Amino acid sequence: MSGDATPAFRLRVLPAGDEVPAPADRTLLQSAQAAMLPLRSSCRNGTCRTCMCRLIEGRIHYRIEWPGLLAEEQREGWILPCVAYPDSDVAITLARD
Repeated sequence: MSGDATPAFRLRVLPAGDEVPAPADRTLLQSAQAAMLPLRSSCRNGTCRTCMCRLIEGRIHYRIEWPGLLAEEQREGWILPCVAYPDSDVAITLARD
């Protein structure tokens, strides 16, 4: 078996609870869209904030230096799925309350 296989995680989208594959080399938005889940998006580069949602469980990372979130928003768990890559199984919520 080759050692360069891409890790495969799971993305769970709340409140519906839909769960889809989330390969480590694909953004959370790309994984959701591949499974036909209705995540809102616009710019796909981390600036418009249309896709902003809250990370409930798991770990992500960004490949861009500064995603369009305030430091306070990041501390509160807000993420931008269009530029967020999974480092583990993750759960996000689309609710903004």
